[in-house]
Amino acid sequence: MIPRVRGSTCDFVTNRGAACGLPLGGRRDGHACPAARSSPGCSRRVVLQGWRASLMRARLTTLLLRPKPPPLALGFLLAVVLIAAETAVMFPFRDLHEGVRSVVYLCGVLVVAIVWGAKLAVVTSVASAAALNSFYAPPYRDFSHTAPRDLQIVVVFIAAGLLASFLADLSRFHAAEASQRRQEADLVADLARQMLHAGDLRSVLGPAAQRIAGVFALPFVAIELGAVAGDERRAAVALWDGAARLGTLLVPAELPARTLERLRQRVVPPLESLLSAACDRTNALQASREEAGRLMAEQAALRRVATLVAHGAAPTEVFDAVTAELCRICGPQNTGLVCYEPDGTGTLVSGRNEPGIPETPAGTCIQLEGDCLSGIIKRTGRSARTTYDPAVGPTAEMLRDLGIRSGIGVPVIVEGRLWGAAVVTTTSPTPIPAATEARLVEFIELLATAIANAHSRTQLTASRARIVTAADNTRRQLERDLHDGTQQRLISLALQLRTVEASIPPSQDTVKEELSSAVNGLIGVCEDLRELSRGIHPAILSKGGLSTALKTLARRSTVPVELTVDIDRRLPERVEVTAYYIVSEALTNAAKHAQATLVYVDAEAGDTTLGLTIRDNGVGGASTSKGSGLIGLQDRTEALRGKMEITSPPGGGTTLLFSVPLNGGAP
Repeated sequence: MIPRVRGSTCDFVTNRGAACGLPLGGRRDGHACPAARSSPGCSRRVVLQGWRASLMRARLTTLLLRPKPPPLALGFLLAVVLIAAETAVMFPFRDLHEGVRSVVYLCGVLVVAIVWGAKLAVVTSVASAAALNSFYAPPYRDFSHTAPRDLQIVVVFIAAGLLASFLADLSRFHAAEASQRRQEADLVADLARQMLHAGDLRSVLGPAAQRIAGVFALPFVAIELGAVAGDERRAAVALWDGAARLGTLLVPAELPARTLERLRQRVVPPLESLLSAACDRTNALQASREEAGRLMAEQAALRRVATLVAHGAAPTEVFDAVTAELCRICGPQNTGLVCYEPDGTGTLVSGRNEPGIPETPAGTCIQLEGDCLSGIIKRTGRSARTTYDPAVGPTAEMLRDLGIRSGIGVPVIVEGRLWGAAVVTTTSPTPIPAATEARLVEFIELLATAIANAHSRTQLTASRARIVTAADNTRRQLERDLHDGTQQRLISLALQLRTVEASIPPSQDTVKEELSSAVNGLIGVCEDLRELSRGIHPAILSKGGLSTALKTLARRSTVPVELTVDIDRRLPERVEVTAYYIVSEALTNAAKHAQATLVYVDAEAGDTTLGLTIRDNGVGGASTSKGSGLIGLQDRTEALRGKMEITSPPGGGTTLLFSVPLNGGAP
């Protein structure tokens, strides 16, 4: 919109003036007229006039070429009015050339022919020729006509009317065709927006069918996925994507052949393309969702297993978690985790079976001969797939007896070497899909780290246990050697010296006293050796149990001890020895390093664990990183798969919490 210019006679001009083909200068050749150059108001008036003329022509064309003509009675009335008006208008100009008068009457014929067609145009042509010949052909107002002259005028008028009617019908047909094309293009665009942006294709088929019915003015239209047969009420139009049947377009059975053909040619092809694209999009979205769900499930499974490993769970618990996650990933199948042994066999570390199949206990020895999956993977180092019906070998026969028909397996690589195999088997006659095998390979590759950590933890725990056991055995052997060897010899030597002392005459009192002093020193050495042997392996622990041994430690401690013991039975030897040395080392640290004046010791034996709490009121600041004896306590505790917690703020004393499984760390 151009704002009003001061001094101009027009208020505004719309941009439609340019759309009418008139430049702002007012001439089609693009050059401004002199008046426009001299007066801006003139330029705007010219543009406005051109736009109004163009708008008038467009409205007139729309009125004359409307798809459905007005009522015929209105056409007759308009023809009479036009003939009367033409006759009246031409009366003052009756001296004009006859051809000019004929053109005036011909205009009315053309208007009627364009709007109402050929029939009314013929009638109007005859009436117009009669009026022309009667009023403006000499002799005037003489209604006796000469046939050749009248026939010539009538023929010319009828020919012009028929030609105008034909051209109008042709234009009207092309206009209707263009309108249909626009409607169909809008329809396809709407269908594309609906079908290609929908999350669920079926939910938009109803609105899409209603849109088609609205464009073609049909009572109903339905779009169904898949093949649907027509009936007496509905005609079925198949929708194809190459050789694949996508769906069916259902339309009224009494539909005109022309409309049906229009549907087949102009709606069905784009609808097939849209359905194909929408189905591909839906399938891609579904596959993407399934892939995302699978990845999320695998990540959740890995997180659960990694959490167990991080919390220091027992390897058996980790392996059970691995097989449980395999069941979630691969579906309700039989799963097993086999560890290869140096002797050429395998050990089932964990397994889960389908309902109705007996569970194989963990620790079962697996023979690797024959066609079992574990043996094939051991020999090849690669993933394997087998069917147990024709398979041979002890393990294959055992699985076949359980009803297992086929299975897949993947190697488990730990620290670059073949650690074992993960196996999935089924009792179904249908083999496990290849996609499941691919998922199993990827999942085991990710779980290999967790398995490696659990395996390393098992080896570390076993190594600690062997070291502690070896140290305890060495202590026990040393205590036995001191008691049965050195200590007995010293006692025997003391008895011999006492005998010699008794045989010395009274006159040699000096020698007798010196010999008695040596015997007393020898007895003192025996007592020191006895105390030393008790420290190496306390005999009271073997005789009286942990309760008595802790009471003895409390009595012998240089720091006062408040002891609370809730143990009503003998515990496994490894647990008692570990608890004894924990309390003994803690009391020694409290006396030497903590400068404590009081120590609290609480011992309680539960159903599965032994709990120890040792607190002092010393200076605090204890830590395993300082290389103290706490490291040895931690090693002893973890060798039995126990846990130790230290709380030792500076100046706040030290608290040690121990939890030792009563099974001695056995898996």
